[in-house]
Amino acid sequence: MILDYNLQFFAKDGPGGEKTEPATQKKLDDARKEGQVAKSREIANGMGLFALFLVLKIQTGKIGISLMETFQVIYNSIPQVTSLLGGTAPQNEITILLRQGMVQILGMILPILLIGFLVAFLCDYWQVKWKPTSKPLQPKFSKMNPINGIKKIFSTSSLIELLKAFIKIIIVVYIAYGYLKNKGNYLFLLYDMEIMPALKLLLSVVTDLGIRISAVYMIFAFGDYAYQKWKFKEDMKMTKQEVKEEYKNQEGDPQIKGKIRQKMQEVSRRRMMQALPQADVVITNPTHYAVAIKYDPMVCDAPIVIAKGQDFLAQKIKEIARENKVEIVENKPLARMLFANVEVGEVVPPELYQAVAEVLAFVYHLQGKV
Repeated sequence: MILDYNLQFFAKDGPGGEKTEPATQKKLDDARKEGQVAKSREIANGMGLFALFLVLKIQTGKIGISLMETFQVIYNSIPQVTSLLGGTAPQNEITILLRQGMVQILGMILPILLIGFLVAFLCDYWQVKWKPTSKPLQPKFSKMNPINGIKKIFSTSSLIELLKAFIKIIIVVYIAYGYLKNKGNYLFLLYDMEIMPALKLLLSVVTDLGIRISAVYMIFAFGDYAYQKWKFKEDMKMTKQEVKEEYKNQEGDPQIKGKIRQKMQEVSRRRMMQALPQADVVITNPTHYAVAIKYDPMVCDAPIVIAKGQDFLAQKIKEIARENKVEIVENKPLARMLFANVEVGEVVPPELYQAVAEVLAFVYHLQGKV
C-alpha cells in the first residue's frame, strides 16, 4: 500500500522551511514602519533613574530649602484657607491660594521631570534613531482577540519578562539591604535632629541608595539590550522561500523578465533586418560574424553600423544582403573588431575609419560610383 503525504508538514515554521536566512533590508524597513525595532525599555528606565538620583544628589541642599519654603507657604496659608472656607469669601480667592501652593510644588519637580524626559528621549534615539511612526498607535482587532491574549500570557516572552521582573526585585532588595544595614544607626538619629539636618540626611541616604541601585540596574539594562537585539534579529529571519518571493516582488519574476528581454531582442532584430537593405556593404569573417555598414554624409560624418550578427544571425544577414544586392566583403579582422566594439546604431570609431573607408571605396568602385 502506498501512502501519500506532504513533506511540508515536516518543515519548521510552515511552508518554505526553517527560518535560517538573515532579514533583507526591505523586511527591516517594513518592520521599522510598523514600529518593530530592537529596543530595551530598561535602558531608558535605568538611565532615567540614574539621572534623577544624580540631580537629587547634586541639588540636595537646594531641594531641601525648596521643600522648607513650600512647606512654610502651605503651612502659613492654612489659617487663611480655613477662614475663607468657613466664611463667604469669593471662590476665586480660594483658587488663588491653592494655585500658589501648586505653583510652588510644580516649580520644584518640573526640572526633574524635564531631565527625566530628556534622558528617556536620548536613550530611545540612541537605540532606534529618529524615525517616528504612528502605526503602533493604530487600533488592531487582532489585539482584542482574547485567545491571542491568553497565548501571550503563557508565551515564552511573558515568562522572560517575569524572570526579568524577578531579577530586578532581587537587585533592588539586595542593594537596599546591604546599604541600609550600615546606615541604620544614622536613621535612628532622625528623631533627635532638627528639620533641616534631618531632611538633608534623609535625602543623602535616598540619593546614595538610588545611585547604587541605578548603577547596577544599568548593567542589567545593557544585558537586556543585547538580548533584545539578538531576539529581534532571530524574529526577523526569513525562510529561503520568503527571500525568493521578496526578490520576485522587488525585481520581478525572472521568467517574465526573460520573456520581456526576449521580446525586446526580437523587435530589435526585426527592425535591424528591415534596415539591412539600405546598407552599403556587409563585412564578414566569413562564417561567424557579419556587420552591415551604411555611410550617408548628409546624416552623419562617419559610417554607421545598422546591423550585426553572429553565427546563425550572421548567415541570415548575408542572405538578406544577397536578396537586396548588397555587397558582401570578407575581412576577418575588421569584422571581428566591428562586432566586438560597435553596437547597432553607433558610428564607426576613429581608429577604424581607414579600414572601413578602404572597404567602402572598394564597394563604390565595383558599383561604378567612383
